[in-house]
Amino acid sequence: MKIVRFKFDEAVIAEVDRAASLLKMTRSAFVRDTLANAISRQDESQHRRGYEAAPEAQDEFSIWAAEQVWPK
Repeated sequence: MKIVRFKFDEAVIAEVDRAASLLKMTRSAFVRDTLANAISRQDESQHRRGYEAAPEAQDEFSIWAAEQVWPK
């Protein structure tokens, strides 16, 4: 893990500390998790836009329909 420095105003630091405390996390852990979640949401948003731009065809996955049934 690498140590980096960021500048935040006092009000933001106070809110981060409050939220981290409620979650029983350190400030660093809270910021790491928050940034990771933001990146994940961005990735999901890009995937969503991709599927909206090129939606699946109605029969695109029909060849897999038989695979969805468990054998008896």
